Amino acid sequence: MTGTDRPEPHEEQPDCHRHAGHADHTDGTAPRIPLPRASVEDTGNALPDPPPAPQPLVLEHRVLKSLLGAWALAACSAEEATAVEEHLGDCGPCAEEALRLRDAVGLLHPEESLDLDPGLRTRVLESCLGRRPPRIPVPEWAVPYDAETARLDALLQDIGDAEWHAPVRLRWFDDEGPVSRKTTVAGVISHLLAVDGMVGLALGLDDPLGPEVRVPRDPAHRTEAYWRASHFPPTRAVRTPWREQTHELIRTVSFAGGGSGRLPVPYGTVPGPGTTGPGAEQQPGTEQQQAIELPLRDSMVDRAFECWIHAGDIADAVDYPYAPPAPRHLHHMIDLAARLLPGTLAERRRSGLATPPRRLVAAGAPGRSLRLEIEGLGGGEWLIPLDSPAATGSREHEVAHVALDGVEFCRLAAGHVSPEEAAAGQDGDREAIRDVLFAAASLSRM
Repeated sequence: MTGTDRPEPHEEQPDCHRHAGHADHTDGTAPRIPLPRASVEDTGNALPDPPPAPQPLVLEHRVLKSLLGAWALAACSAEEATAVEEHLGDCGPCAEEALRLRDAVGLLHPEESLDLDPGLRTRVLESCLGRRPPRIPVPEWAVPYDAETARLDALLQDIGDAEWHAPVRLRWFDDEGPVSRKTTVAGVISHLLAVDGMVGLALGLDDPLGPEVRVPRDPAHRTEAYWRASHFPPTRAVRTPWREQTHELIRTVSFAGGGSGRLPVPYGTVPGPGTTGPGAEQQPGTEQQQAIELPLRDSMVDRAFECWIHAGDIADAVDYPYAPPAPRHLHHMIDLAARLLPGTLAERRRSGLATPPRRLVAAGAPGRSLRLEIEGLGGGEWLIPLDSPAATGSREHEVAHVALDGVEFCRLAAGHVSPEEAAAGQDGDREAIRDVLFAAASLSRM
């Protein structure tokens, strides 16, 4: 194409054969794609001088002192902060004032744990129920179970799939000494599901073991039977039936009303006298199986206690912080354990594991007593009759005094602390103290 044949400016000229960065534009038009800018180093020219450094601020002392508050709050500009910090190296009074202001700022923004307060749920519910009472209230003796199962369920919500198989060792104390059984987090929930089912059976609910399973009605046999009948080792799938059962128990006792608290809940049998009920005295020639029963109101507190103790076992296994129950719930648990001590002591005597009573007393008559003082939240004082479970404790016949922290006493009753290791303040009859501490440990079971 010659110069006379050049197309008009408005016509597009094909340039597919040209490189995108080709610079040959003889017609004086700008390239459609800008050319890369050449680096200064490629031109051989001298590099430009860097911009001058900013001059430091020169401020009077009174101005710098007025900036200390803003500096402590990190609200100064970079130049002002530099001027203040250089000044603090030369002025002692301002440095001391700056230190005080920085400490004060730290108090305005305290570090707080991201974990929710374990008592938050209780306070929220109390506030809500105070404004609008429930149409069907939960009986007072069932509230600890409601609270402890909710706390355990919150813990289970936070753990991962792998942690359901974390090893857990169940511990308790039998007649001779400590006993343990190794399982997993899921196995502990299976254990709670099976034993809570005994309360459900007393209320007419379905048995979680199924209608085809026939085992003695005691916690250990039911747990072993559930473990054998279910997928072993259990998985996190056990959380759903356990959770549904706890809700069903609370609903049932709420609709049944407070009067249902006298309903008996069987816990199996033990070798004992012919009479029924905890703590009955041995009668000659009547050796047979003795039924263990608790009224529903005590059984629900017992299940709340077991739920808290085993939740602590799970929390230890997965390294999770876990607080004790609310003080009034803890008091219910301690009170139940204290009321069961006389009968347990009598059973140990029948088995030859405790010293015989010093003298026989009639039912309701005062006998020797041990004063059990539980310190801390949920505590109180209980007079434990020593000569007969049917006797009445009295201060006039007090022969020994034991002081224990509330949580420590519960750990003793759960078999997590041996009687010899229980940190107790002790005064008085040493044999009586030993018998009562061992009876407290014997309250535990699988």
